[in-house]
Amino acid sequence: MGPQPSYGRDSCGFARTRVPWFCGSAYCGPNGTATYASDLPSAPWRRRFRFEHALERHMAVAAQRGSAHERTRTKLLPGDPQVGKPGEGRARGAPNFLVAFWRSDVGKKWLMAVSGIALMGFVFFHMVGNLKLYMGAADFDHYAEFLRELLVPIVPRTVVLWLMRIGLVVAFGVHIVAAAQLTKHNRDARKVPYQSERDYLAANFASRTMRWTGIIVALFLLFHLLDLTWGAANPDFVRGSAYCNVYNSFDRAWAAIIYVIANLALGIHLYHGGWSLFQSLGLNNPRFNAWTRWFAVLFAIVVVVPNISFPIAVQAGVIGPCL
Repeated sequence: MGPQPSYGRDSCGFARTRVPWFCGSAYCGPNGTATYASDLPSAPWRRRFRFEHALERHMAVAAQRGSAHERTRTKLLPGDPQVGKPGEGRARGAPNFLVAFWRSDVGKKWLMAVSGIALMGFVFFHMVGNLKLYMGAADFDHYAEFLRELLVPIVPRTVVLWLMRIGLVVAFGVHIVAAAQLTKHNRDARKVPYQSERDYLAANFASRTMRWTGIIVALFLLFHLLDLTWGAANPDFVRGSAYCNVYNSFDRAWAAIIYVIANLALGIHLYHGGWSLFQSLGLNNPRFNAWTRWFAVLFAIVVVVPNISFPIAVQAGVIGPCL
């Protein structure tokens, strides 16, 4: 494809062509030409093309911000050479790839999607293991002990379990920090609030309440740890007695209600997160969007319905007391 008409350059130095950059249809090069995604041979290459050049643009913005910061900074940092001596000093221009990737909104959304996949895997397998509550105290306690003895005697007891816990803490931290920073960027982009009532066309209830369901799930996770891991919120807690701890917790009506409400919030969060992660990873396609919606719906149902059934079954007497 030959050169396209140029309409000047944008704030990042990219040439403007008749196809806007933000729509992801073309990459506007500095020489005034445009390479269109539709010219590429297949859909996977087109998706990769759009993602890579969107990331390149965000990195350019982050690099400019870093350079502007260096130009305005006058105080020397420890280890900085004296200003004015030619040939000395470190190159303190654009940030490296990882820093620029984290600073960009595309990078934050990508990391949110990857950490979200890890957390979705955790809640799914956590639910599958908890299904052993219906098999009785012996099976459930055996499952809990199996988790503590993963890869024993290759590694000491509970080491693998703690490594998985540390990985989950890192995933939670990345997910929460990225979400908070993206929310701040969205608010900073609109200093003046909407003057009229918003007519939501694309945003559904799950997407509009994403931050609130996330906060509910985070608070519930803290209560869950205090209740069944550390025992501070469970007066009948006995370390190592997994089945009895779960039963004694769910036998309290107020605790059962908390678990039900928190899992409903988790389901709403999983539904929108399970769908939007495909968008964040650049895997969206009109031909498959309906399938990704169904995946999000089914995954949320598969996780939430069994989780809600546990406290209800204890309250209804389906799951018997520990002896």
